[in-house]
Formats: sequence, structure tokens, C-alpha cells
Amino acid sequence: MTEAGERHASWLELFFDLVVVVAVAQLAHRLQHPTWADVALFVLLYYAVWSIWTSLTLYSNVRADQTRLRSMLFGMFGIAVMAAAAPDVAHVIPELHDTHDSWFAAAYVFCRISASRTLSASGAVMTAWPAAQLGAGLAPWSIGFFLEGTGRYVLWGLGVLFDIVFSVIQSRRPEQLVAQLQAQADRLRARELRRGLLGRPAQEIGTPKAAVLDPAHLGERLGLFVIIVLGEAVMQVVLASSGRNWDWPLGLAAVAGFGLIVSLWWLTLRYGLSAVPEIHERGLRPRVALPAHFAMTAGITATAAGLGVVAEEPAGHLHGGVPWVLCGGLAVYFAASAVLGIASGAERRWIWGWALPSVVVPPAIAAVAGLVPAWLVVALLLGVALWRVRYRARTPESSLEPATA
Repeated sequence: MTEAGERHASWLELFFDLVVVVAVAQLAHRLQHPTWADVALFVLLYYAVWSIWTSLTLYSNVRADQTRLRSMLFGMFGIAVMAAAAPDVAHVIPELHDTHDSWFAAAYVFCRISASRTLSASGAVMTAWPAAQLGAGLAPWSIGFFLEGTGRYVLWGLGVLFDIVFSVIQSRRPEQLVAQLQAQADRLRARELRRGLLGRPAQEIGTPKAAVLDPAHLGERLGLFVIIVLGEAVMQVVLASSGRNWDWPLGLAAVAGFGLIVSLWWLTLRYGLSAVPEIHERGLRPRVALPAHFAMTAGITATAAGLGVVAEEPAGHLHGGVPWVLCGGLAVYFAASAVLGIASGAERRWIWGWALPSVVVPPAIAAVAGLVPAWLVVALLLGVALWRVRYRARTPESSLEPATA
């Protein structure tokens, strides 16, 4: 049930999510014949899309009805450009003799700067996730325009690392961050006064203050993103099944894949986006919940890509990087959930009996995937997910010792 007065995603936000659906689909296709380099690049590209969505989601969360349409549409168009360029990042286009790396990076930098300026203009300081506003990791992406090949992607990776580390560290000291931005605003105001450029009232310049997040709205938005990536998994299985002989191996793969998707959805429905029993997302700090959300949704996207490959040849054996993408994606999802559970003080019985086994077993399945049919690999992963679904918390009555005479 929804509490009275709680905000929900607006029509604008739901429209904005449509372009993310396309971007996730484009990125999932990059993992259908993966190498370790492909996986690493997928993580960078996925973070770029996710970070723009997160920045604008946090902005709309804080501004509510004052959210600017132009800012959201700029972000939407930028992600559309990134989605179109994503398949050709690090892949030379024969007609151009070049990649679309610069287009992807330019759209990313533009969207991040646009979101940052929009947040700053509102006077709100995003202390919960400072990267959404301050863009600590944009410098490496900008320098990457002048490099080619591996060096460029290394810089992108540093940019992602800077973003996450900066946000985690700075969010622990929100007062200091607000004070720094206040000092910066005071210097700007003083400079404009000296130059005689201050033509607007002081109150319009804005005094920086910590942004106040709406937990219910943010939890819903993060959950909707999980639904987007689960929809990608459904699409991968459906599209790969079209135009093929619907024999029993394909039927088993489809049923197992659908069951896996439903299990992940059920965990989100029952326990929230953390998939941790009795740990509601409103109790999670953004500096913990957002990196976990990034890892969990990236893991589901990787698993979705693997499901598409399985549906193409369900009776064959998985080789190369495919089983590690398929099984590893699920392991990453459950590992992020386990970290949230441990950080939130989840029941030890759940941690040792359900959370950790669901992290360890998928890589073990990947190690033997080349020896068994592909549909069986998915069926085994379904068993892991169902094990998590099967968990039942102890009731106070069940934990009591039986009475003795």
C-alpha cells in the first residue's frame, strides 16, 4: 500500500525512461560474444548511461513540480545519442575508418554538465550523491578526446572511479561540502559586485543548501530502473526465440529463463530494490544504495545478454565469455544484495545460508557450463534464484525454545 501524500514518478520521468530502455538494449548486445575487454568496456558505458539517469532522477526528486522540462529533454536526447553510438564504441566503422567514441563521450560530458548546472541553479547541494552535481570524474573523459585506443578507455575508467569514490567520501561530510559551495558562491557574488555585473537581487543568486531527498519517490524510481533491465531480459529471450524451431530444448530454456526473470522481479517486489529481507530501501543511505543499484542492474543486464545467447542455441554448449557473463551477472546482482544485507545488519541465517551461497554457486556453474547443454545452465541458475525466493524469516514464535515439563 502507498502512504497518503507520497509522490510517484511523473509522466515526464516515465517518458524519460523510454530512452534508457533503448540504451540498455544496445549495451546488452555488446555482451553476446564477449571478451574480458568487452565486459570492462560494457561497465564503463553502462555507468555513463546510469549516471546521467541518476543525476536527473535526483534532480527531479529534489525539485518535484519545479523540474524543468528542458533539462530532462536535454538528458533524454543525450542518452539517445549515447545509445546510438554505443555499438560502435571501440569498433571501427568501415565507411568512416573511425569509431563513435567521441560522440558517446561528448554526449556524456554534455549531459553531466547540463545536469550539474541545473542542480546548481536551483541552489540545492546534492550531498547524498555529490557526483550528480560536481562531476568529479569528467576531467578524464574530457582528456580522452585527445587520445586513442586503450589509453582513452583507461581514462574513462578513472573517471568512473573518481565519480564513485568522490561521492562516497564527500557524502560522509555534507556540512563541509555545503560550506565549500557557499564560499564559492560568496566569491562569485563578490566578483560580480566589483565588476558591477550584479544586476539581479541577491536572493535570486541563491544560497547553497543541502538537498532534501524524497525517499519514497527515489525508491520507486530506482525500482522502475530494475523493471527496465528485467524487461531487457524478457526481450532478449523473446527475440532470440523468433524464427526458430520451437523444440523441447528451446522450451526448457525459455521456461527457465522466464522463471529466473520472475524470481528477480519477485525479490524486488517483496523486499525492495536491495532484495534483502526486512531491509527497506528507505533505510539505506544513497552512498550505499546507489553503487549497489548500479552493480545490481548492470548484473541483470549482463544476465539478460546471456539469456539471449542461450535462446539461440539452447541445446548447444556455452563457450568463451558467454557463461561468465550469464552466470557472473547473476553473481554480481546477488553479491551487491549481500553487501547491502551485511551493511544493514540482516539476519545471519540469511547471510550464510542464502546470500553467500547465491554469490558462490553461479561462478561454479559457469566453470562447468561447457560440459552441459545451455538450457541446463539456465535451469541451474533458476535453482539459485528460487533458493533466495524460498527464504522465510523466522517468526518470534518459531525462535522460542519448546516448553519443558
